[in-house]
Amino acid sequence: MILAILQARMSSTRLPGKVMAPLVGAPMIQRQIERVAASVRIADLVVATSDQSSDDPLAAFLKGQGVNVYRGPLDHVLNRFVGAAAAFGPTEHIVRLTGDCPFADPEVIDATIEACLHAHAEYASNTPPARTFPKGLDVEVFTIEALQRAAADPSPQAVEHVTWDMFHQPQNYRDAFHNQILAEGEVRWTVDRPDDYEFAAAVYDALYKPEGPLFSSNDIRAFVRENPQWALYGGDRRV
Repeated sequence: MILAILQARMSSTRLPGKVMAPLVGAPMIQRQIERVAASVRIADLVVATSDQSSDDPLAAFLKGQGVNVYRGPLDHVLNRFVGAAAAFGPTEHIVRLTGDCPFADPEVIDATIEACLHAHAEYASNTPPARTFPKGLDVEVFTIEALQRAAADPSPQAVEHVTWDMFHQPQNYRDAFHNQILAEGEVRWTVDRPDDYEFAAAVYDALYKPEGPLFSSNDIRAFVRENPQWALYGGDRRV
């Protein structure tokens, strides 16, 4: 089984509560989950949030939507992943996603999973040192054994960033990467600041269709090209 673990919390420093900010009438995290659900490789998804009272509204909303929720320590995200994998496994591979990516692309997710499986890798991502995908389409895939090994003796960075040791210790983890031809490493589609959210809201207002299908990454590119006021919104490339 391939399990997606989406880490999310309400206590974002620069944009508190962003995961529950509305995009065409529903919280941003719900819109992201809708997109992840279109993956053909992911068998199940769980949102890993904290056990702090600040995340009670997030957990309550998700459970009300029938979404799996695991709650663990706020400041030890790695342990949250270990706990979520144990609670909603057994699983052979984990897909790590973060709750600031409302444009998550199911085709990119599946291609990154395929890259991991094809190479028999323990860790794979679409964010190698020379990244080609926009910020906000990030995907990491790793085996349950790699997660357990990383959790046994983690660096301080891995406690917060989960896959830090897998990425920075290629001598210890067989890795693989998924790239694209386009050079979009400086393009910003993540939501971490008010201007990011304003951009995401504009895209959803223009492209979201309740009856489907999902808008694609190419649809976002076309929207920005047709509406150049968004091309450098907030001082970052949006296409």
